[in-house]
Parts: sequence; structure tokens; C-alpha cells
Amino acid sequence: MVQAIVGANWGDEGKGKVTDLLAEKSDIVVRFQGGANAGHTIINDYGRFSLHLLPSGAFHQNVVNVIGPGVALNVEALLKEVKNLTDAGVPQPRLMISDRCQVMLPYHVDFDRFEEERLGKQSFGSTKSGIAPFYSDKFAKVGIQVCQLYDPQMLRERLEIALVKKNVLLRELYGKEEVQLDQLMAYLQDIGEKIRPMVGDTTRFLHEADKAGKTILLEGQLGTLRDPDHGIYPYTTSSSPLAGFGCIGAGISPMSLKKIYAVTKAYSSAVGAGPFVSEIFGDAAKELRDRGGDKGEYGATTGRPRSVGWFDAVATRYGAMVQGATELVLTNLDVLGYLDEIPVCVAYETSQGERITDFPTTPTLMHCKPVLETLKGWKTDIRGITRYEDLPDACKEYVDYIERVTETPIHMVSNGPKRSDILYR
Repeated sequence: MVQAIVGANWGDEGKGKVTDLLAEKSDIVVRFQGGANAGHTIINDYGRFSLHLLPSGAFHQNVVNVIGPGVALNVEALLKEVKNLTDAGVPQPRLMISDRCQVMLPYHVDFDRFEEERLGKQSFGSTKSGIAPFYSDKFAKVGIQVCQLYDPQMLRERLEIALVKKNVLLRELYGKEEVQLDQLMAYLQDIGEKIRPMVGDTTRFLHEADKAGKTILLEGQLGTLRDPDHGIYPYTTSSSPLAGFGCIGAGISPMSLKKIYAVTKAYSSAVGAGPFVSEIFGDAAKELRDRGGDKGEYGATTGRPRSVGWFDAVATRYGAMVQGATELVLTNLDVLGYLDEIPVCVAYETSQGERITDFPTTPTLMHCKPVLETLKGWKTDIRGITRYEDLPDACKEYVDYIERVTETPIHMVSNGPKRSDILYR
């Protein structure tokens, strides 16, 4: 059976913890898109970790962790992550890299940084990890696949083609030094050798595993609203974080995808630019941000403070719909225990004064205001509670309410940062 864990919102919903938990009963965990531009924070018996490229099944020796062909592979970042885990006492993860995966090149990171600097206040909130230049090259067909690292003649020919335009841009637009072909060749052949034992035909591997009845977990990065087609374009990522794309980015039949977990927080948070209707500011935002998660609402990759706000039923209902969610997983419920009353955004008011409950396109979204309803808080710490039935009544009423306004079932609720802090409803 194939299952997917994806984000319902802007990303940073707590997907890593859920994947780490579900990986215990899985055979294979697959990263199917994105790169080292976002992280999943996991707290388990080994310690606290932020994974950026490694699938979240890396802590389980029974799991084969697959980097699918849809991923932007930063080899140095991946190897550093593996070393960080093994240095902390985690057994060497079982890792397999698709030979069709494409490689993040040093100049992708440079171009990302140079362009954000050039755009200034009009920048897109990039993490400067090279993601947009990488995927631009991929779809312009000037990217480098892992398999091409082992064919020196093809590698040189493809780099020669790519560097003609790259060096013009570096020299004329950004005023930077040109990339030297021989140096880049040597670098790529070196990193290719470092990962050679992990490289294989993951597409065939996954199809055979699926046919044999193995449990396969597809792990998405970011969330619905960062999708380049269905999100808040242009404030999006450059690959699709939707469950439907998981079949493409992993290389597996869509007929096999049976369960889709869309993860959402009990409030809202976002890293990066773009409209965020339910956002709050000032002291209220600082308190929610500082209480959020295990170390506050700060990006696992960038350390940037996340924007925070009240739960957005409009965005989450849309996110669950586009993901095709079979259920929501509600995380960080414990964070709201300090509030007397808890606002929820149930609709938007447009600049024309119209009340809407369907998530709009970006031009409309940028001028919307939240329409709030207020629920009673439970005013107590719910961490440590191990049965859903033992939660305060007001807390359970809040979960019931979220399920109703999002029109999506909720079976799993998180009441703490540890992987064991999950209640089953």
C-alpha cells in the first residue's frame, strides 16, 4: 500500500514527526520533490534533528529511504545530514538515490542568491538554496542527472551547453566571476563517486516493492499553498508538494496511492513571503511564536521567525481538497493551552466587502481580511495526556470544530513535540 504525508497549508505543519511515527510500520519512505530548502524537525530517543533531504524514515533500520527522481539533490548537504545522524549515534540509514534524480549544482545556489539580491524588496522570499534555478534548468533540459555523472563525455558536453548562458548572466547581469568547466567537472565527478554505492533504479525498486505488498510512504515538503499551480503564485516553491505529484516524483502508479494524510497545525504559521490572511502581529504574535513547537516557530532550515496566525479554515479546507486528503492530522494542539478564547478564521472579506469561503487567487487574496469566530479555550497544559478521551471538553470541542469547518476527518492529534505525543481519536 502507498500512503502520502503532505502539508495542507504553507509548510512547517509538523510532517516530519508524523512521517517518523508512521515509518515504524512502513517498509520504504520516499522523498519525492523539493530539496534542502525546507526542513522537518524530529524529536525521538536519539535527540532533536532537522532533516532537509533525508527521508524521515532515516531513524528506522527496517526502512529503505529513497530519494526519488523529483528531488533537487544537493549531494554535499545529503552527506552532511547522514554524518550528523551517525555522529549522534543513529545507525547508518538505508539510503537509495534514483539514478534519474537531478543534481543541484553550485551555480544554482549562486544564481538563487544573486537574483534575490537583485530583486530586493520584490524578492519571493527564497531560502537561497538554489531551488528555482535548479528546476528552471531541469525543465529547460540543461540539468544534470545522477546517471550522467558517470559518463564523462556526456557530462562535459552538457555542461558546455549550460555554461554558455550561465557565464553570460554571471558576467553581464550580476557582475560575477564565470564558472570554469574543468573545475566543475572535477567537482561533479568527485561527488558522484561519493554516492555511487547508493545510486540505483528506484523506479523499478518501488514498483516491485508495491507489487510485493510493501508499505510505501511518500513524504512531501512544504504544503499546498506553496504549489506553483494551485498555491499563492508567485510566492511558491518550484516543485509540486501535492500528493498527486508524489506518484510522479517518486515514480509509482497513482492507482497504488490509497491514503493521503494532510498535516495542519491547530493554528497557522508560514515561512516566506506572500499573503497570509489570518496572520497576527505584535505581542500576541510573539507569544504564539515563542510557545509554538518545541523551540518556537522558527524555520528548521533558515532559523527565520515564522509568521503566525489563527487557524485558517478557508486555506486548510482548500489545502485538504487539492491534496485529496483522506484525513487531516492536527498538530501543536498543546500550544493553544494558554488562551482564554481561540479565534478561528472561517471566511475572508474581500476589498469589495464580499464574504467568501472559497480560497481565491493571489490578487484577491492580497486584499482579504479574516472573518473570525471565537471558541472557548481550555486553559490547561495538555502535554502528557495519552488518551484522546482525557482531553478537556473545550479542547475536544475545538478539534470537532476544526473537523467540521474543514470538511475532513481528523483521527490523529498531536499534543507535544515528541514523536510519541500523538493521540488517536
